[in-house]
Amino acid sequence: MSVLSSIGRIATRYAAARARHRSERVLRSLPASLRKDIGFPDVFDAQNGRRP
Repeated sequence: MSVLSSIGRIATRYAAARARHRSERVLRSLPASLRKDIGFPDVFDAQNGRRP
């Protein structure tokens, strides 16, 4: 395992986390009725093991 591959893996995980947080922020900014229609809180919480 080289240093560059380690840095690449860290950068990839960081980019994925940023994209996930950005998506969550956008979805949470939608009106509650629209979030309910698309099932956002239920789907998001189930995928992350969170309980409402």
